[in-house]
Order: sequence, then C-alpha cells, then structure tokens
Amino acid sequence: MLRSRISPCLLIHKDGLVKTVKFKAPKYVGDPINAVKIFNEKEVDELIVLDIDATVNNMEPDFQRIKHLANECRMPLCYGGGVRSVEQAKRIIQLGVEKVALSSAALENHDLIKDIAEEVGRQSVVVILDVKRSLFGSYEVFTHNGKKKVKKSLKDIVIELECNGVGEIVVNSIDQDGTMSGYDLALARLVRDISSVPLTILGGVGSSDDIVGLIEEFKVIGASAGSLFVFKGKYRAVLINYLPKYVLEKIKNISNKLYE
Repeated sequence: MLRSRISPCLLIHKDGLVKTVKFKAPKYVGDPINAVKIFNEKEVDELIVLDIDATVNNMEPDFQRIKHLANECRMPLCYGGGVRSVEQAKRIIQLGVEKVALSSAALENHDLIKDIAEEVGRQSVVVILDVKRSLFGSYEVFTHNGKKKVKKSLKDIVIELECNGVGEIVVNSIDQDGTMSGYDLALARLVRDISSVPLTILGGVGSSDDIVGLIEEFKVIGASAGSLFVFKGKYRAVLINYLPKYVLEKIKNISNKLYE
C-alpha cells in the first residue's frame, strides 16, 4: 500500500550538521552520525542527507563520510552533494545508499539522469529543485545553494526531468527554508499538476500540522523537513526529534482511507 513518507533532511556544512534560513546563515546543530543514531531509534521513514559544500566548491562526494552514514543508517537513505557522473552515483549506491540526489549536474546534462537510471534503477534517481518566487510572482529554479539561476521555467524543467527518467523530484522552497512558517502549498500544487513522478516537498515546516495538512491535500506525497526535526520550542533549542506517535497514526489513517 502506498503512503506518504516523512523524511528529516540533514544539511552537512564543514563536516558538521547545520540548519539554514533561506539558504543563509548556517547554524551548527551537531554531528551528522549522532543525528542518524537518534533517527534510527525514532524509526523514521527515510533520511535525506545533503552536502551543501560539495557543488559550490567543485568537490566530489565524500565517499568515506557516505560509507559511515550508510553503515549507521537503519532506514532508507538519500544522499546528495557533488554527484556529477554515473560512476559516482554507482559508487554511492554500492556503499548502501538507496537514492542519489542530483541538482545542478542533472539540470545541466539531462542525459545524466537517463544514464544513472539505467545503471542503478529509476527509483534511485532523485533531482532536487531549489525554487524561489520572483518579484513578479513566478517561480524560478536555482542551483549552487541558491546563487545561480536556471534560465528555464519551473514547468519546463519538471517536464524535462520526467521525460528523461527521473524517479523522484524534491521541491525545496528557498523562501520558506528555515522560517518554520509552513510549506509553500501553491508551489506544491503547481509541481503536482504537471508531474506524475513521486514528489517530496521541503521547506518551511513549523509544526506537525503543516505535514498533516500537506498530506491531507495531496494524499500520497513525501513530506520533508529540517528545522522541525532539529529544533524544539520557540527558542529553537537544538534537539533531534521526530513526529509524535499520534501524528504518525493520523497520517497512516489518511493513507488507509485511500484504499477503503
């Protein structure tokens, strides 16, 4: 039975776990491996880990770190950061990672999506779209931590990704990142209307109600969050956490109703 996935998203910067606000001012929140250990105990659905230094510094993936994360992780793991070739993607999968996340490389070379999918399977190829609303109200896609704008429209990019064999799209709102003010549901609707591949929404979650609301509207969809799972309370004290059991049960019931 298909159901929505709830995925904490962890950002790695200078070897530490950080959280950003609108892609700026990274705040250190701990050690990535320790966070993985805690999420193991919480029995999360899936974990997304993104190295936000690799692409902007033109570095390849840190395979030693990936190996440590994969060995420790007891839930499905999606890893992104610096992946620019089929060989790198294959190596990451061979280390025990379930999904490889691409961004700038996939948008610059669509054949890369096809080639990786042929080697590791379409279900393991994820493309992350960092999206920001323009002054005129349209949505624009950026790479390199929000610094480089992609010239194509969001709609054209999504259609091309799907035609080229992407297995999943993660839509990350730059405007909502770290604000804990809620998902950009208009953005989610826009992408959902033009795509049929699995979709995950990221950016802005401030409470479990935001996740429940997303799933109530879109039913089977991936719901990801960063701040919600690393901070606690209005003073944003660092505390690795997950959704309470009663919220997970509510989400499960929403999925069950689809099959009644």
